[in-house]
Amino acid sequence: MSTINTNTQALTAAIVLDRNQDLLGQSLNRLSSGSKIASPGDDPAGLAVSGKLSAQNQRLSAASTNVQNALSYTQTADSFLGNMGTLLNRMSQLATLSQDPTKSSSDIANYQQEFQSLQDQLRATIGGSTAAIGGTADITAPLGTFNGTPLFGPTAAGGVTLDVGGSAGQQMTIPDVNLRTGAMLAMIQQDASGAYATKATDPGAIAAISNTIQQLGANRAIYGAAQSRLNLAASTLQVEQQNLSSAVSGISDVDVAQESTQLAKYNILVQSGTAMLAQANQDPQSVLKLLQH
Repeated sequence: MSTINTNTQALTAAIVLDRNQDLLGQSLNRLSSGSKIASPGDDPAGLAVSGKLSAQNQRLSAASTNVQNALSYTQTADSFLGNMGTLLNRMSQLATLSQDPTKSSSDIANYQQEFQSLQDQLRATIGGSTAAIGGTADITAPLGTFNGTPLFGPTAAGGVTLDVGGSAGQQMTIPDVNLRTGAMLAMIQQDASGAYATKATDPGAIAAISNTIQQLGANRAIYGAAQSRLNLAASTLQVEQQNLSSAVSGISDVDVAQESTQLAKYNILVQSGTAMLAQANQDPQSVLKLLQH
C-alpha cells in the first residue's frame, strides 16, 4: 500500500539499523576494553562468578606474598644460626686450647679474651632482658631480627602464624626458636656485674659448647622443615592462581578473533541498513509522481 503519512518500510529499516548500531557499539566496547562483559547487562551471572573468582585470586596473591615473606624470615633466621654455629666452633677450639698445660698464663688470657668477644657477639645477636639472660642492661634491639621482630626469643603465641591459602583457616605456624634458654643460655648468661657464667678455662666448657651446637642444629632443623612446607605452599599457590586466572579469563575476557568477525558483520549490516533506510525514505516520492500525473 502506498501512503504519505506513514512510511512503514522506513520505520522498519530504522528499527533494524538502531539494533545493529547497538550491536556494533557493543562489539567496539568489547574489543577496546578487552572484556567480554562490557556492562553488567551483558552477562549478569558471568559477572557475579568472575567477581567471586577474581576476589579469590587476589586472596591467593596476598597469601603468596605472605609465604615469600615467611621464606625470607626463615632463611634469615637460619643464616644467623649458621653464623652462630661458626662462632661456637671457634669457641670450642679456644676452650680446647685453654686446656693445654704448655700454654702460658698470657696465652690463656688471650684465648679467654677472644672467647668472651665471641660470647658478646652471641649475646648481641640473641638479645633479651636482664631477667632472661642476666647482665647489667636489657638488649631490646638484638642483631638477630627480621623487619624489627626478634628471631630468637619467645612470643606469646608460641610462633609466627600466617595465611598460606585463599580460604579461611588455611594457616601455618613457624614455631618459636628461643635461644634464651637451654644450652645457649649458659653461653650468654651474665651475672649482675656483667661477668659471663661460662669461661674458656672452665672444665665443662667444651661439653657445654657441644650441647649448644646440638641445640642450634635442632633449631636449624625446625627452620628447614618450615622452609620445605613454605616451598610446597608457594608452588601450590602458583598453580591455583594460574587455574583461577584461566577460569576468570574464560568468563570475562573477549575472544578477539571471534569478536572481530562480529564487528565486521555489524559494520556491513549498519552500512546496508543505512543504505536501505535512505532507499525507504525515497518511496513516498513515487506517490507524489502519481499525484503529478
